[in-house]
Amino acid sequence: MTLEPFGARLRHAMDTRGPLCVGIDPHASLLSAWGLPDDVAGLERFTRTVVEALADRVAVLKPQSAFFERFGSRGIAVLEKAVEEARAAGALVLMDAKRGDIGSTMGAYAATYLDKDSPLFSDAVTVSPYLGFGSLRPALDAAAVSGAGVFVLALTSNPEGAEVQRATAADGRPLAQLMLDHMAAENAGAAPLGSVGAVVGATLGDAGVDLAINGPLLAPGIGAQGATPADLPGVFGDAVGNVVPSVSRGVLRQGPDVAGLREAAERFADEVRAVVSDR
Repeated sequence: MTLEPFGARLRHAMDTRGPLCVGIDPHASLLSAWGLPDDVAGLERFTRTVVEALADRVAVLKPQSAFFERFGSRGIAVLEKAVEEARAAGALVLMDAKRGDIGSTMGAYAATYLDKDSPLFSDAVTVSPYLGFGSLRPALDAAAVSGAGVFVLALTSNPEGAEVQRATAADGRPLAQLMLDHMAAENAGAAPLGSVGAVVGATLGDAGVDLAINGPLLAPGIGAQGATPADLPGVFGDAVGNVVPSVSRGVLRQGPDVAGLREAAERFADEVRAVVSDR
C-alpha cells in the first residue's frame, strides 16, 4: 500500500507534534559525554535511548548514517532497528545520507532508502544535486511511488558550501536558486505541501534566494551551531511556516536522561511555534 505523500504526512506531524527535527548523531564525543563506550554497544544504547525518549513526540527524527556506518554491518543493524522503532512510534524518519550519483548508482541509493521493502526504508532522505538536478530523478521517482520525500541540498550552513552553491549558472541564477526552482517545479500543485524539500542553513542570515518551493525547508544549525529559533524569520521570510528546524547536539547533550532529552526537544519546539505564530 502506498503511503500518503510525505509532504502531507509531514505537515500533519508538524501541526500536531510541533515543527522540529531532532538528529540522531552518535559522535564519539557524545557517546563519551553519556558515559558510553565508543563501540557498537555504546551506539546501540545511545540510539535506543534517543528513540525511546523522542519518537512518540517529535515530528521528525534524523539519523546521520555515517555515524552508524563507521561500525560496519553491526552499526547498520542498529540503524535498521532505530528506523523501524522510530516509525512504529509515529515519528517520521529522515535519513541523513546526502547521497548523490548518476544512473544505476543513484537508483541503488533510491532503492536503499526509498523502497518500502528495504530494511532501511525511511520517510525521506537527504540528497546532493550538484551532479545536476536531473541526476536525482531515480530518487525523485522512487519517492513518488512509495509516498516518501527527498530533501535536496540547496544552501548549506558550512562556509565552504558557498563556493559551489553561490556560483552563477549559465543563465545568471545562483546555482542554489537553480536547484530551488527545480524543486518548486517538482512540487507544483501539491497540497498541503510538496514532498521535495530543500536544505537551507539556519545560520545564513538573509538567504538571498526565493524559498517559495511549496515544500518543506530543513534548517540545520539550530543550537550548537549558533542559530536560534528567533533567527528563522530573517532567513526564511514568508516561507518560515514550512521550516523544519533541525537540532542535534542542543538536545542530545541533555542525555542520557530521558526526561532531559524530552524537555529540551519540547523547549525548542515551543520556541519555533512562537516564532511561526507571530508571522
